[in-house]
Formats: sequence, C-alpha cells, structure tokens
Amino acid sequence: MNKILREVFDVFLPQEEFASFKEITSGHINDTFLVTAIQKQQYIFQKINKGIFNDVPGLIMNKVNISKHLHKKLSYLTEEERQHKVLTFLQNSKGENFYVDQNRNFWNVTLFIDNSQTFETVTEVKVAYEGGKLFGEFTRLTQDFDTGNLVEVIPRFHDMAFRFGQFEASLKRASDERLLKAQPYIQIVNDLKAEMHILQHLKDQGKIKIRVTHNDTKISNALFDMEGKGLCVIDTDTIMPGIIHYDFGDAIRTICNTAAEDEKDLKKVMFNKEFYEAYTQGFLEEVGDAVSEFERNYFPLAAKTMIFIMALRFLTDYLNNDIYYKTRYPEHNLIRSMNQFKLIQSFEEVMGS
Repeated sequence: MNKILREVFDVFLPQEEFASFKEITSGHINDTFLVTAIQKQQYIFQKINKGIFNDVPGLIMNKVNISKHLHKKLSYLTEEERQHKVLTFLQNSKGENFYVDQNRNFWNVTLFIDNSQTFETVTEVKVAYEGGKLFGEFTRLTQDFDTGNLVEVIPRFHDMAFRFGQFEASLKRASDERLLKAQPYIQIVNDLKAEMHILQHLKDQGKIKIRVTHNDTKISNALFDMEGKGLCVIDTDTIMPGIIHYDFGDAIRTICNTAAEDEKDLKKVMFNKEFYEAYTQGFLEEVGDAVSEFERNYFPLAAKTMIFIMALRFLTDYLNNDIYYKTRYPEHNLIRSMNQFKLIQSFEEVMGS
C-alpha cells in the first residue's frame, strides 16, 4: 500500500514529499488513509470501492460539486475557516479531482481538517445537539442545489421496496445454518413490512420534496472541534437526490443508540430520547423554513424507518454470506442486525410507537 499511496501522492502533490501514512479503519466501504508530507501538511487519501459504486467519476463529481456549492454559500468566511467547515478536494496535475492507479482503483484527496474529532457513539447531549445543527445546516445550505445535477451513485439506495426485494432474494440463497440463526429477525421484518413502506409511498406520490441528501448521516460522519462543536459534514460519497427523512432518521439511528452498532451485548443497546430531542432541536434551529410542517410530522417515523432499513440491510448481507459490508468475524452482520432490531424495540418503548 505504501507504494500505491506514494504514486497517488506524486500525482496530487508533486511539489511536496511523502513522509508517512496511517489507515483510518472506521468506514465500512472505502479504504481511507491519513497521509503526512515532509512539510507536515496532512491529507485524507480515499480509495473508492468500485465493487460498490459503479459510477465512481460521477460519485466524485457529486461530492466535489456539493463542496464547491458549500464553499460558495460560506464565502463570507475566510478561506481557512471554510476549509474547516467544508471538505476541500484537491486536483491532480491534469486538473481532475480523481486519479486511477495502476490497479484501476479510483482515488480522491482532501485537505485534512486538523484539531478535529469524530464520535462512534454519543455520550453527551451537547454532541447530539451540535450534530443536529451540523446536518441541519447542510440541509439548509444545499436546498437550492439542483438535484438534477446529481448522479444516483447507488440506485434505489433507501428504496424500501427494493431493499425488501433484496431481502426476499437472500432468503432463497441463504444457507440453512444462517437461516436458522436469523429466523427471529426474519419474523420481525415481516411484522413491520407495512409500516416501513409509509415514507416510501409518500415519496413515490410526490408528497415529500426531493432534495440533496447525504444518505449516511451516522454520527461518525460529523466532524467536531476539540470542544465538541460541530465543524464539518464528511464522507459524502453517497450524496444523491432523496428525502430529508433519510438523513434525519439515519442520524438519529446512531446518535440515539447507547452502544456501537455492532455491540454484542444487546442489554447495552437502548434508544436515548434525550439525545433525540437535543438532535431535533439543533437540526430545526439550523434548517429553519427549509423543511415543511408536513415533513416534520414524519420525523419520528423517519427514525424508526432508518433504523429498520439498516437492520434489514445488515440481515440481508448476513444471509448473502457477507458480500457488501466489511466484517471481522462470521456473524458480524448478524450482530449488527440484532443490534438495530433491539434499537427499534427500545424506540417503540421510549417513543410510544
């Protein structure tokens, strides 16, 4: 990997000298590295998973164009301030925002945002509130971006009918052993099927606005300063047209889970209503009138739906013998799925629905 990183480094940073690198292992899909130059500047190098994303140039175009849009919206800030608020993508010597290495893998490079931190789980109300403000600001600042200019990098990503179709297909392919272990959760999926299609139907009927959505608003994709104040939305590979409920619900899914999404001890998995209220407060303060009252009424269902869709996707991947998500042990995806189903149970108990 050292050799490949040096190759990419020389293309994007020909005036600097490579010093060292460290892999960042928190993501499920792409390979990400913190690279340091001799001159002490640091950068984020990311190799896009072409097995997941069919149109990698389109994906990179999406996130670069959104970043340019955000930089323009925040033009009243200094360049240094904007570089802490928005991802800044580098161009290579050909003026392109990506590079294809000798193995036909696509890379992009961004400036590293220093004096920052991420959270895998939330343990303080302040972080939930600041996370809400950060993603609410992202929604507000991108409301005037033409979604027709976005590439759908993963078609039907949050389409519930599509995800159910994948799930039902996995049932036919799964081994008897995995079907047996997954049986209690297969039943939960079937019990919740009708309710979990409500938002999909509203979207299909045109009753909810299509807008720019991040589509992976877990709390670890929010960058905070060292005092816990929201800085920047990161990991924008899945930016696509969508409905606000995707982003609101997925953020709640991770912010309000009292444990990591692959915690094996399900007693530790509970839905934190205080964090839900704090995130919602921060989100609404920033998003303002960019969101209608009709959309807001479905925020609680959005939370439950996005918890469910991740439980369904983890379960489907487990039944498919782990072909999508990175796993560290044979039942990793089953544990992730069980974790999310437990979170739904806690959500129902705490929220009364």
